[in-house]
Amino acid sequence: MDQKPQVGVAIIVAKDDQVLLIKRKGPHGKGTWSTPGGHLDFGETPEECAAREAREEVGVAVTDIRFRAATNDVFESEGKHYITIWMDGKWTGEPYIAAQEEVAELGWFPWDSLPEPLFLSFENLLKENSYPPK
Repeated sequence: MDQKPQVGVAIIVAKDDQVLLIKRKGPHGKGTWSTPGGHLDFGETPEECAAREAREEVGVAVTDIRFRAATNDVFESEGKHYITIWMDGKWTGEPYIAAQEEVAELGWFPWDSLPEPLFLSFENLLKENSYPPK
């Protein structure tokens, strides 16, 4: 099997000292918490992907999207390898579960009191196992 890394894009939706997290429902990372995000589509920019994923998963519009960091995420038990591009932006709208098949729960969590377990990519970002580290 020819295994190649895939590219994921995640968008950090924050207000005050809290971050919007979703509990993943799909087969990849099921039951773990992370920010909205997904695969970068062919021809799409990371900014476009971040905006699309936020709209598709939690129903918010995100603008002024900027690069924050990248993580190198190897999911050994699943045989998957992702480079995740982390983006920040300004958002509008009231978050809700827009993708029933992908999102089990969502909520606002203080950065110093995040739910467990965390999705590996988000864990790597928080541990500053990223480029750049902070």
